[in-house]
This record gives sequence, C-alpha cells and structure tokens, in this order.
Amino acid sequence: MPRITLPDGSVKEFEKPVSAYEVAASIGERLAMAAVGAKVNGETVDLHASLADDCELALMTPKTRDGASDPEALMLLRHSAAHVMAEAIQRVFPRALLVYGPPLETGFYYDIAFPEDHHLREGDFEAIEKEMDAIIKEDRKFTRYELTHDEGMVKLKEEGSKYKIDNALRAHKAGSRTLSFYATGEPGKDWEDLCRGPHIPSTGRIGAIKIMSLAASYWHGDENSDRLTRVYGTAFFNKKELNAHLKQLEEAKKRDHRVLGKQLGLFHIDDMVGQGLILWTPAGSVVRDELQKFISNELRKQGYQQVFTPHIGKLDLYRTSGHFPFYADSQFHPIVERDEMQNLMEENCSCAELSHRMQNGNIEGFMLKPMNCPHHIKIYDSKQHSYRDLPVRLAEFGTVYRWEQSGELSGLTRVRGFTQDDAHLFCTEDQVADELTGCLSLVKIIFNTLGMHDYRVRVGLRDPDSGKYVGSPENWDKAEDACRKAASSLGVEFTEEPGEAAFYGPKIDFVVKDVIGREWQLGTVQVDYNLPERFDLSYIGADNTEHRPVMIHRAPFGSMERFCGVLIEHFAGAFPAWLAPEQVRVLPISEKSTAYAQSVVDQLKAIDVRVTLDDSNERVQAKIKHGSSQKIPYLLVVGPRDAEAGQVSVRAFGTEKDLGAMPLDEFVEAIKEEITGRGESTVAARFQ
Repeated sequence: MPRITLPDGSVKEFEKPVSAYEVAASIGERLAMAAVGAKVNGETVDLHASLADDCELALMTPKTRDGASDPEALMLLRHSAAHVMAEAIQRVFPRALLVYGPPLETGFYYDIAFPEDHHLREGDFEAIEKEMDAIIKEDRKFTRYELTHDEGMVKLKEEGSKYKIDNALRAHKAGSRTLSFYATGEPGKDWEDLCRGPHIPSTGRIGAIKIMSLAASYWHGDENSDRLTRVYGTAFFNKKELNAHLKQLEEAKKRDHRVLGKQLGLFHIDDMVGQGLILWTPAGSVVRDELQKFISNELRKQGYQQVFTPHIGKLDLYRTSGHFPFYADSQFHPIVERDEMQNLMEENCSCAELSHRMQNGNIEGFMLKPMNCPHHIKIYDSKQHSYRDLPVRLAEFGTVYRWEQSGELSGLTRVRGFTQDDAHLFCTEDQVADELTGCLSLVKIIFNTLGMHDYRVRVGLRDPDSGKYVGSPENWDKAEDACRKAASSLGVEFTEEPGEAAFYGPKIDFVVKDVIGREWQLGTVQVDYNLPERFDLSYIGADNTEHRPVMIHRAPFGSMERFCGVLIEHFAGAFPAWLAPEQVRVLPISEKSTAYAQSVVDQLKAIDVRVTLDDSNERVQAKIKHGSSQKIPYLLVVGPRDAEAGQVSVRAFGTEKDLGAMPLDEFVEAIKEEITGRGESTVAARFQ
C-alpha cells in the first residue's frame, strides 16, 4: 500500500502499486492529461512507471505554476524527439546505424553512422521531417521494457550495431545489470532503441519538431575513431514556442560574435598559431583594455594589489594543488625538462611509461598553468603574515590554458588560452562574509554598468556521492554556508545546484540572460578552505599562534575572451561610446572642409577621444554608410557652414538621419561626459 507524498505535503494512499499517471488522475483529469513525466524522490521517471513503495512524487507538465516553460519537461520532450528523428532517419536511410542521442538545453542531437555511399545532406531534411510528422500524428506510446544483460546482448548482436553493443557494455561496466529498451509503440513490432529513458507518454505530445543542422563528430570523441554525422534538432510542446525559438536564432545569427568580430576587425584566429588561441587586433584590444581599466579602477577602491605570474609552473606545484594528475585530461600535456627527455629517449621509454612516471612524481617537468591560484598562493606564502595584514587581496589578469576538444572550440566563447580577471583573497574566518559581499558588489557594478540587468544566481555545491572533491566535510559545510548567506544578501533569487562546485570549494555563479534570451555563465566567486590546507598556509593570530587563512577565488568577468564574445553579441557589435574601438569619425563634405575637420579631430584627440578623419574622395553618403557599417557611435559631418559657425552635424549610430547641428565645444563636453561616465548617451540627450 504505497503512500505518495505530493509537493504540497499532502499524502495519497493506494491499496496496490500505481503509476504516476494514476496518481495524477486521482487528483484531476486535467492534470492527468497535462502530465508528461514525474519525479520520484527527485529522479525523473516515465509517467507510467510503477510506484510500489512509499515515495515523494512531483508531476511534470509543460508549464510551471507561474506559467513559464518547465525546462525539465522540455528536456524530457527533446529526449523523446531524438528517438522520433532517429526512427525517421532510419526510414529514409535503412542502413544508418545509431550511436547515441542526448537532449540539450536548446534541442537534441543524434550521432549516426551513415553508409559510405550515401551521406546525409541538408537536402534530405524535408523527407526526414515528413516522416517525423507522420510518426507524431500516429501518437504511438513510448513503451519501456527491460532485459537481463545477457538477454539484451543477444538481442543487440542479432541487430548487428557495434555502437549499441558498445553502449551496452559500458553500461554493464558502470554497474547496470539490466538493459532497458524503448519501443515507439509495441515492443517487437514497432521501432525501438536501446535507451535508459525516461520519455514522454507518446509521440503525439510533441507539438513541434525541426531538424536544425549537421556537424561532424567522432565515436567517443576520438579523432582517430569512426567518423560520425551529428544531426541536430529541436522540439517544443507547441509551434508558437518553436517559431519564437527560430526567430531568436535568426537574431543570434545577426549578433554572432564570430561574424561581427571579423566584420569589425576585433580578433583573429589563425591555423598557424593554433585553434582556440586568440589574436587580438588593435580594435579588439581597445575593448579588452577598456574593460581591464574599468575593473582595475574598482579593484583599487577595494584595496586589491596587482601581481604578475608566469605562464608555466612546475608539476609539483599542480600536484600539490590537485590540478595534476586528477584533471590532466583538460590540460595541455606536461613539458619534460630537456636533459630529462634526452635520458628518457636513450632509455627507449614508452609514452605509457612516461605518463606513469609523471603521475607518480618520478619525473619532473612543467605545465602551462591551468589556473592562477597556485601561483598566487606562493606569493602569499613568500612571507609571514599577521592577522593585522589580512585580508590580503591579490589580483592579476592572468592567462591560463585548457585543452579543449577541437570540435568544442567556438570563437571567443570556447578557447584553449584565455585571460581571467582573477583575484585571490586570503582572510580570517571572521572576514569571509564581508569579503564575499565585496566580491559580489564588484560583479553587480560590472553588470549595472554594462546594462546586464537580467541575471540569476546559482550556488554550486558538492555532490556528497562524488569523490572528486578534496577537503574535510566540516570545512565544506562552513564554505557552503558562507556562500548561501552571501547569495541571500544579493536580493535576487538563487538556486542551489549539487555537483557544480569546484573540486576545492563551493561557488557562486552569475548567469546572465542577454537581450535575446540566451544565458551565459560569467562572474564567479568561490570559497576555499582546502587549498590553504594543501599548501599549509598560515598567519599569526592575535594569540601569537599560527592559524589557517580562508581563501576566496573571484573573477567578475571570468574569461576576458568569453566575456568579450558575450559583449559583442549583447551589443550586436554596437558598443557604447566608452568601449567602442573608434568613438567618433569626422566626415568632411568636401576637400574645402578638410582643414576644419582636422581641427575637430585635434580637439577631440586632446581629450583622449578615439577619433579618425575620413578625408577620402568618396561622397559623404558613402562615408556615412561605411562609418555605420563599422558601428561607430558618432559620425560628425562637417561642411563650410559648420566651419563658419564652429559646429558639427551629429549622426548617432542607429539613427537614420542627423540629430542636428551642435556647437563643437558642446559636443566635446558631452562626449567627454559620456565616455568618463560609462553611461547612457549624453550627446543624444542634448537634442531632446
């Protein structure tokens, strides 16, 4: 007789095992019709899964109580949509072999091996989508059944897909003693796939589905393994949401920082330098430098001290911190000392033996730094500290390196070398709360200045069942409590997400929603009791004995590369005047006005405005068009009358015509105020 506890605390008792659907039906017919899945004791299951024991049950519907789309229900839908797409593809290409197909925040994909004589092309999308629509109209149930591992392996071997056999063997190695399959309809009769699930009740619950694009991928992400085709799609509960998503994607294309970066000459990526390694051009460097000056000014106000550290460090440094060898897969390979490498070559040492010796500390070497924190720790530890010295706040724009898979690299937002606006604070336990408040206020200053007002906060906690975290449970409890209290002080809602902590401590992340609704994780603050322990850091307390400091990691921008990429898309390349690589361009109507135009340029340069003169032989309309394509905040058109009156005709970016004439002195004053204030358009305000 299972007792089912609902989210509101009410309890329903049943005389025999029931499904989540039956529980929903006992509450109301409308709820049963709307439900697409359920969470049992926090785990997502099929709506028709049997509930035989006492449990906590939450029913999943497309919308939450406040009317917003439920992201977990959407993930369930998209997992099911991936099956529909895979079935449709196998109808069109019967010899296609399925590999795996997970849901994503924006849709789903399925990796598929196509026969050599027929690769999938975009021209095939229409035929596949026609089959997808037919499968949805058939409204077939997603039916789960399980086999023992041995029975399942017999079935898979009969089907002959080495990819599904591999998936099953991996599941068995991970501890699974059964294999689950989902039939889109009746098992043994309709299409089915090896899958853990869960799924929505039937294909008819998919309101809208679309194939989006193709990409190359590799089995297990290994470039030396089988080449696969990754088919991306998306799905929603209704067509209105799909259309809104497609409209958002069109807007995103216009804002793509990779396209705008090339158009505006902001950065360059060159194969000879290396993928994921950014070359900042003069224009892009201005944006980055202005951001750096902005944050540096705020850091000085808060008592930070600037430091510089090298780009590499000895392996022992990262062994102590825990970055090596535990996170070696996400880092560049170590650099072995020249003499040591020569000796190893003479020994005919294999790569496997070299890796083994490195991991065990028998070979010394260096590594491109994956994090700045071990270096800052050694600066703190370079002299003895008293409690009167604390907090010690060390800041650096330090470049770090991570080994990202080539298929995951993307412009500025996913790179192999990036600069963090990093800082590490060493303080007493009593100072943690105030220091966290200072760090969070810094993030808010940045977001407010840049007009990023739509953001949420998440507190990343450790997963108690994971072994990736270092340090004592007691210290973790204190650090997590400090993060919760600090997040509460922000005055915005925050979520707690177990498993999202760094290996050394919990963190507070800021997730910003841009102007077209996409989310980006940017600023982060972390509380760390563990690295001070691992490096045996200390300070002399008021009792004249040694105490352990607490360490706070913080990076308001996070990665400068990623932040700049987000900013390019946030502003669609049209930066506010203080950030714009070129703030003003002066356009003489004809050669007769060039001398006056040059005097305008000189006056603006005198107050450090980034200004250029377009004295080309082009007609003024062509000059205006070119200046607008470069998204320059202000174009100043000058002719003989302007020279005579000592004025300029102002055209602000985004306006179709001149704002009007303004005395030059007044424009100089207004643009200076706008740039130094880093705010709204002071110049445009003069015309209102």
